Amino acid sequence: MFILISPRVKIVDIHLGVPGLVNVENGVAAAAIAYLLDADTEKIKAGISSFEGIKRRFDFRINSEKLVYIDDYAHHPEELRFAIESVRKLYAGRHVTGVFQPHLFTRTRDFADEFAQSLSMLDSLILLDIYPAREEPIEGVTSEIIFNNVTINDKILCAKEDVVNILKDRNIEILITLGAGNIDTIVENVENFFKNII
Repeated sequence: MFILISPRVKIVDIHLGVPGLVNVENGVAAAAIAYLLDADTEKIKAGISSFEGIKRRFDFRINSEKLVYIDDYAHHPEELRFAIESVRKLYAGRHVTGVFQPHLFTRTRDFADEFAQSLSMLDSLILLDIYPAREEPIEGVTSEIIFNNVTINDKILCAKEDVVNILKDRNIEILITLGAGNIDTIVENVENFFKNII
């Protein structure tokens, strides 16, 4: 729930249909635009509360008492930070495992330290190889430049194809997959694996 306060209006008790700090920011923006377009405040509240989210944006794949699995498109250090902070607030005190696939060699090179800081907010990290998209490799730029600066002890660097096998050997409470590359191609396999054991 949040309150929208602007110079022209105050709308209280806005219930957001999806969790996460990024979604609150987006909800505030949507409410402000709707108000500027003369939408009634009750319709604004109803619209925001009925929003169920979109694929790969804090997308709950499994949401049970035993296990929570969220998939998110976050691929910039600030997006990672928001996603991980949101998980931490929703599931305070629970162990959070993240699987992250860096996207682009240039972004990895330019933001390696920031990626490491954001990913250090996790309890456990499974870090994948860089998804190159449209780029050619850059000498010396690999996922290791992030990995080496992540401060948590429980961290693994692996290929995307090995993720499900690595998860099989872990006691997962909260899992979040993150990235804009082709990490989405393992989401269904991860989901199916966990659905078979919970």
